[in-house]
Amino acid sequence: MKAYESHIRPRTDGDVDRCVEILAEVHRHSGYPVNWPERPADWLTPHSQLEAWVAEVDGRVVGHLSLSRATEGDAAPGLWGARAGVGAEVTAVVGRLFVSPAAHGQGLGAALLDRAVEEARARGLQPVLDVVDSRSAATVLYERLGWKLLDVVEQRWAPDQLVSVRCYVAPPGPVSPPPPGTGG
Repeated sequence: MKAYESHIRPRTDGDVDRCVEILAEVHRHSGYPVNWPERPADWLTPHSQLEAWVAEVDGRVVGHLSLSRATEGDAAPGLWGARAGVGAEVTAVVGRLFVSPAAHGQGLGAALLDRAVEEARARGLQPVLDVVDSRSAATVLYERLGWKLLDVVEQRWAPDQLVSVRCYVAPPGPVSPPPPGTGG
């Protein structure tokens, strides 16, 4: 069995085209994302994004994950905020997680999630996420890593598309206070 050298690092603008290629592979392989974005590069770089990372194996990008501020379409921030008695602005949404099918089984999804949770907590934010309700590899991963199900909600993604979405919160861990002058 060949040993692979893997690495998680911040995504650069130069990584986006490769990330779109991997996203297309994942979409063909497992149907993520459910609806192929009209502009995949823009989908990977939303305005609400705080940070994004890539996973590399032997120097080649094979995975991606981003961390964003809550937006109107995210259900988990509001659910967690209601339970915790705080506003959704104290959450960070983990999303756009995918790993090339050829790189599955190397722990890259878990490593990317760990990095995002670490960053969210360093910013004083609670990590949450939404995922389509299915027994997908992503759902299995989140639950194996201790993410707690908040609820399953119905979302209308299009006039003729109603989707069940599972909303999760990261397992308990230390949340740092926001750095001074960041406004929380």
